[in-house]
Amino acid sequence: MENDEQDEIYSNWHLIPEPILLKIFFYLTPREILNSGETCRRWCDISRDDYLWRKVFKRDFKVDKNIGLKPGAESWSSEFRRLTNNIPMVLTDVLTEHSHQVLHVSFSHNGKYFATCSKDGFVIVWTSSYPSKTVFSHNMKHFSWKYTQYSQFNQSDTLLLVSGVHFGSPQTSSGEIAVFSVQSDSQLRCRILNRPYDIFGTWFSDQFLISGDIHWLAHLVSTSILWLNKANQEIDSEHVPIMNQLYKFYNRNGSSIRAVMIANCPWLEDEETEEKGPGTSEVFLEPSTSLDEDKCAGNPVSHTKIGASCPSTSSQMDSVEIPYQPLANLDYASPIHYSDEFRREYEDSHCESLSDDCLEDEEEEMFEEDDEDLENLCPKYLIFSLGSKTYTPHQIGFKRIKNVNFPKKLDLGPSLKERIAQRIRERLANEPRVEHDWQNYEAVADRFDKVDKLIDLHGHIIGMGLSPDHRYLYVNSRPWPKDYVISSPMEPPPIAQEIDIHVIDLATLKRVGTMLRAHKAYTPNTDCFFIFLDVCENYVASGAEDMHAYLWDRFYGVCLAKYPHTEVVNSVAFNPRDNEMLVTTSDDYKIKVWRSVEKSKFLNLDVQRRAVEFRTLMK
Repeated sequence: MENDEQDEIYSNWHLIPEPILLKIFFYLTPREILNSGETCRRWCDISRDDYLWRKVFKRDFKVDKNIGLKPGAESWSSEFRRLTNNIPMVLTDVLTEHSHQVLHVSFSHNGKYFATCSKDGFVIVWTSSYPSKTVFSHNMKHFSWKYTQYSQFNQSDTLLLVSGVHFGSPQTSSGEIAVFSVQSDSQLRCRILNRPYDIFGTWFSDQFLISGDIHWLAHLVSTSILWLNKANQEIDSEHVPIMNQLYKFYNRNGSSIRAVMIANCPWLEDEETEEKGPGTSEVFLEPSTSLDEDKCAGNPVSHTKIGASCPSTSSQMDSVEIPYQPLANLDYASPIHYSDEFRREYEDSHCESLSDDCLEDEEEEMFEEDDEDLENLCPKYLIFSLGSKTYTPHQIGFKRIKNVNFPKKLDLGPSLKERIAQRIRERLANEPRVEHDWQNYEAVADRFDKVDKLIDLHGHIIGMGLSPDHRYLYVNSRPWPKDYVISSPMEPPPIAQEIDIHVIDLATLKRVGTMLRAHKAYTPNTDCFFIFLDVCENYVASGAEDMHAYLWDRFYGVCLAKYPHTEVVNSVAFNPRDNEMLVTTSDDYKIKVWRSVEKSKFLNLDVQRRAVEFRTLMK
């Protein structure tokens, strides 16, 4: 009799209405929800209800309630699974071949290799398959390098650009770029002067790269010259050019061009936007927003289509205040906050990326020949950091690249005898020597190239990274105090310990999002160094000085994980062919490789050595 009463009580569960069952399930953990779904068919259906998983997803990951499902995602439950099992989380490799601080890591475009640079003077190329192994390494101290600081593979993954710092005084700005073949012999192809060294250098195309040089003109005034260089420098003839001047920029207040990068922008129109008003190096050009709908490009990270209505001036956009909303007890792990317009959800299918198609065309067609057609490359932006109020970089500069050509034959110019004769004629004619007032930019503006667009971030810029489709630029910046008055360009404002991440849409050249107080840095202005960040299709990652790297979801904006080291984390990089693999490098001399739970199980690896998952901290 007692058992019959108990069975009757338990059997009443099937009478509970579905809305009440959903509320009960909402109080369960994801694992408990899945286990409950094995009880009966009705509970199984409820455990798979996407309305339930929407609420659980936003509860556990602390996602803004106004953000909808990511375009292209199958369901809320699949998104929960992705952010649980498919983010880099498991520590699978710890590489210790470097004997000093590891400053940078970069992947080949095919995802097969990654390269690391270190203060030990070595550049090492590794396989990305498990376990990671050394392919080749070079000790650049043999070339009077103090250390290697940056590397980048060309688009066809046949060459590796390595940037480094020369030996010299602590104040030296001299650096060099070396290019190696990514073959079994890893042959050195060329060496190129690069000043200051924190220009880093970058690939312009598959066979040409950009380097820099700086010349001082007057007190706190200089010019940065960017050179286009051949990666394969001929030795057969002294009349074959190997470099050509690309741009010459004016620098004020002790600043200079730094951290150059190239963005392939197929949405750009063939003709450059007409300048408005008198031109100076700081003219703000308003990019055209009347783009054809068919030319939409880029990864839709909570953005409206290109061509949608937007603020009419860049100053309007820059004045938008995006509120800082810290997570509980996690003041350095705030989410990305996009502007309201950028967040506006659209019903149509999201834009297809054209940049990847452009890169594929280059790889399939143009890279077959060493002699590239530079005039018909994909439209590009030159992007760099610089300063105007102080010597520290606080602005992002954009230059639309067009009409690039490289001479087939070297112009020898007048001979020494002809130059001496010309100088004698000038002396006999008593022609006065022209003295330029370099401090007055307007008087010498015609001698320099103009910057098309400047965005001032009001803080010390310490890192930049492009999304894979080159549509978005993410920038690490340590903010200045609000309304701080700069009395001297050599005494920049104090910088915050927190690092902000700014998101810039390269289709409109406007800031569309800000991640405030995201992670930490402690060094002062004078010792401030780059904290490299990286962006893949789904995630953003960055190093930090608080001995951790951090991972955010690009669409939902939430911080997902932090990766522990025992010293400053200088650089991070995603495998471009596998978003479930992340590499972090640190001052602790270690390179750590992180893979997803799913990939680790596939490789039969121990999944217990994990990064810190933020949703477990927020409960």
